[in-house]
Amino acid sequence: MRRLPAAVLAILLAATMSGCKVMQRISDGAYRNAVTDGVVDELGARGIDLRGRPDCRSPGRETDSVVRVDCTARTTTGEPVTVQGVAHDADTERPRESYVVTVGGREVLRKSCLGLGCEHPNG
Repeated sequence: MRRLPAAVLAILLAATMSGCKVMQRISDGAYRNAVTDGVVDELGARGIDLRGRPDCRSPGRETDSVVRVDCTARTTTGEPVTVQGVAHDADTERPRESYVVTVGGREVLRKSCLGLGCEHPNG
């Protein structure tokens, strides 16, 4: 899946269109899991190891087209890790994503996708 939410956001779109609350929660959970996997891959590629998987939460939807995710973790050396992500146009075929990851208060990456194989001009 290495190019983050294309497939996941398609699930979000289906859930939004169906209006099914249970399906929406599962889709939000799938998105959080995808972000978690991407963060682990990205930090690992930079030699930053985590104590465990990041804890990601969705602070709530502003609209059907905007999905946010916030994550926290700790490195193996105890530094705090934060992740802030947002997908705009999540209810379309071409969502626009943005992720910022900090370690110990320092920004270590700002990208439009996460994970191994993520290749974007600004990523």
